[in-house]
Amino acid sequence: MGDAGIDNKGFQDIALHDTTIYSGKGKDGKARAAVVSFHDITYTVATREKRKTVSKTVLNKVSGIFKPGMNAILGPTGGGKTSLLDVLAARKSPQGLSGRVLIDGKDQPRNFRLISGYVVQDDVIMGTLTVRENLEFSASLRLPETISRKEKKKRVDDIIEELGLTSCANTKIGTQFFRGVSGGERKRTSIGMELVIQPGILFLDEPTTGLDATTASSVIEHLARLSRQGRTIIFSIHQPRFSIFRFFDRLHLLSLGETVYHGSAQTALEYFRQVGYECEEHNNPADFFLDTIIANAASLKGGEESMHSEIGNAENGMLPRTSELLTEVFKNSEVGKQLDKEGRGILGSSPEKGSIKEQEITYATSFIQQLMVVSKRAAKNIIRNPFVLIIQNVMLLVFAVLTGLIYFQLDTTRPAGIQNRVGAFLFLSMQQVFVNMSGMEIFIQERAIFVHESANGFYRVSPYYFGKIVCDLLPLRLCPCLLFSTVVYWMMGFQAEADNFFIFVLTLVLTSFAATGVAFAMSSSTSQLSVATLLSALTFILSMIFGGIFVNIESLPGWIRWIQYLSMFRYTINALSIVEMSGLEFCDENGNLCITGEMYLKDQGIKDTTWGLWQNHVALSCFIIGFFFLAYVQLRRIPKSK
Repeated sequence: MGDAGIDNKGFQDIALHDTTIYSGKGKDGKARAAVVSFHDITYTVATREKRKTVSKTVLNKVSGIFKPGMNAILGPTGGGKTSLLDVLAARKSPQGLSGRVLIDGKDQPRNFRLISGYVVQDDVIMGTLTVRENLEFSASLRLPETISRKEKKKRVDDIIEELGLTSCANTKIGTQFFRGVSGGERKRTSIGMELVIQPGILFLDEPTTGLDATTASSVIEHLARLSRQGRTIIFSIHQPRFSIFRFFDRLHLLSLGETVYHGSAQTALEYFRQVGYECEEHNNPADFFLDTIIANAASLKGGEESMHSEIGNAENGMLPRTSELLTEVFKNSEVGKQLDKEGRGILGSSPEKGSIKEQEITYATSFIQQLMVVSKRAAKNIIRNPFVLIIQNVMLLVFAVLTGLIYFQLDTTRPAGIQNRVGAFLFLSMQQVFVNMSGMEIFIQERAIFVHESANGFYRVSPYYFGKIVCDLLPLRLCPCLLFSTVVYWMMGFQAEADNFFIFVLTLVLTSFAATGVAFAMSSSTSQLSVATLLSALTFILSMIFGGIFVNIESLPGWIRWIQYLSMFRYTINALSIVEMSGLEFCDENGNLCITGEMYLKDQGIKDTTWGLWQNHVALSCFIIGFFFLAYVQLRRIPKSK
């Protein structure tokens, strides 16, 4: 799966040539129908059990046909609902997957994700942006640049009105720091972000999860209205109430990864009655289906011979006892045979004999457009987050003043003057390193958003990464570091020389950026903040130990001494020592027994030369480039398929 980009003309060619059957509207302006058929879908995964790798079948020869309207995938927890939905939406890796998924009798195009909508179970939208801003973000990136801003704005306005979001259009979604829109409005915003491309096929993973009954009914009702416009809406759902179930057009029941029923939702009760299961009056059909499936799955027993016996009993109106029997009963029923006949007809007319392939992510906009839009959102996110922007800078200013007071106007007495300066160099290095551990949250907090948006073709990895770097380094790393450096330098009474001051500031800025690079690399390498924190802390502690303050490097054995060259503390402390110690003279209280700063540097093995100074900055720059590049590589390696 690559970062394959296409220009606007290429995007239009694809839209006209390959996607007219999936787009929301045809040439006549009316919604186009799209039929999704799936044939013998089998999906297996490798799992670890008792130190052995075993293969687990998640889906077993699942087939069906979804037509324009409301298509529900229903089943108990662990039945394979989400897995089937992801397969149909091309969100699963082809590894362990077999069968075929056809759209109007043709294999899914390689860019199917670009032309279909997918709404995940947990809404992944930026909480600091308003409803309208989130929709405009999607439109700016997923619609070709040939479409004018006016047209994009009109499409966003239409979606807001269509989904009943007019009253909250300018309300922020909400974060942990402030409340925003309701759960139902949040879900409809997620749906709206997919509707901007006018997809003929819309997938939703359990759209009612986490919503109260009234809100869930409202969301499903809005989806039903969309389906009446000719869209094929396919969604998984766990246990809907009757007010929701009545909107379903087609129903696919799954149990243990196998099909128990596939057909009209309105005739499902009649089918179960015919095979011996009667739904009590006033009982919710969805509850009845799940209870039947779960009860039968729990009573699993018998071999193939007893299975055939039970199937015969079921055909005579007697109850089968296992979910496998329900599967076999469906295959041998009139509904199952009709589905099989229709499916074979679609396969027979398909011009291609392909299989499920890895999806290729394509893009509607250029690198520059993506960089501008992503950077604008990142900037808004920082500005509207009071803790990140205000509290962090205020706390840093207070900390700078306290540090300046502790080391206020350092004198040149011996040995206190040397000892205090060396302690200050170490303390300043530690402050710049550990304060930037906050950078670990940058890719972990937004990981779900990044995976969803990049998989859906919003943007390439590179503009997202560069946009985050620019909007993080400037306001959250560079500006605070400049403020901190200026305060502590003059309060500590370091040499009042312009050259010394600017080199001091440069050293701390490079140290800050290097530490941020480590945090970014760890953040992009794991989804767990605790793991990233542990890895970063270990890296910084090892770097601090070999910085030359806590242990005499020359006394270490040769096989471990080389680690000093991987210590950013070593380069920071050496650079600060050269800048501040050179030109000073340290004497005892009586003015005797004086030593120069150059003598101290020589004793510590620090070269007081031009290259001796700047080699430290070159080394810190290498740390920055290396860790920032590693962070980018790790971001690219994050799987876009499940």
